[in-house]
Amino acid sequence: MKLYFNICIALKRYTGPLMKSLPTNLFLECSKTVRILQSQTLICLSVTLSLKAWTALQAGGSVLDAVEKGCARCEADQCDGSVGFGGSPDERGETTLDAMIMNGNTMEVGAVGDLRRIKNAIGVARAVMERTDHTLLVGESASVFAENMGFTAEDLTTNKSISIFTQWLKDNCQPNYRKNVSPDPSQYCGPYKPGATLRQKRKRQIDIHAHDTIGMIVIGKDGQVAAGTSTNGANHKVPGRVGDSPIAGAGSYADSTAGGAAATGDGDVMMRFLPSYLAVELMKTGTDPSTACKTSISRIKIHYPGFFGAVICANTTGHYGAACNKVPGFSKFPFVVYNSNTKSPLLQSVDCF
Repeated sequence: MKLYFNICIALKRYTGPLMKSLPTNLFLECSKTVRILQSQTLICLSVTLSLKAWTALQAGGSVLDAVEKGCARCEADQCDGSVGFGGSPDERGETTLDAMIMNGNTMEVGAVGDLRRIKNAIGVARAVMERTDHTLLVGESASVFAENMGFTAEDLTTNKSISIFTQWLKDNCQPNYRKNVSPDPSQYCGPYKPGATLRQKRKRQIDIHAHDTIGMIVIGKDGQVAAGTSTNGANHKVPGRVGDSPIAGAGSYADSTAGGAAATGDGDVMMRFLPSYLAVELMKTGTDPSTACKTSISRIKIHYPGFFGAVICANTTGHYGAACNKVPGFSKFPFVVYNSNTKSPLLQSVDCF
């Protein structure tokens, strides 16, 4: 017998002492994480989104409404600088956005990548799903589509993003994502051209602050599942880069026959393994959410033992779990649960392995 209820879980990575690092308005704003909602169950990789999404759900909104409103709140509040405008400038100093939303009933997906000039990326992603037969729009054409759909064009640059970019230039463009180019990207800025030889991949220092995502999975009273993500991507990325967040099965995944999952971390690595899809498929076979998340992380660790990342999962019976890869500076992953039983956001955490 399936039990349906309202539960909200939010995940967020905190760098300081767990409770002391929580801002006083945490539940009114948003953090960079993934959330999963279940008609009386909501799980997120961030804490603040939970209240906004939960409120939308309780007010009679659909699971898609809850995902969109939750992620949109995080975009507007610039969650920790990793979501929304004014964060993670690329090599040209421009902030671009990635987002996706998925309907677990119909398996429809709407997504945008490398979106410019539009603050409400999750809203544009939903428009892609509901106003086109496509799944993913990218770059300048995605921005034009958004403007045609009535979204306001705005400058995504802020004083903070300008400061981040300026300091990066002063630091000889370190760190960056270039390899096998000339001049030596570990010492100099571009412009770059192909190097004379292809060398072994240089070891890049892990920056747990350079990758992060807000994501949500919502499971409604009738068992319908929706999922979504939003991010401004990796700091100092190569212009045109699209990460895992707008890729179905990577950033998040929803299937109303099983549940939902969402991921955060080094998207360039994680998208190669579709961790959210794998986790949901495992839950479909009866695997509990915690084991599904851990298995998904373990698959990546085989090839990239030092990667930064976490996955959160929830099934349609309201059970949930999370897992993360342990690296220096990242040994615990906090998340928030919100359901009919807790009555308010409940902070939890999982030890990385």
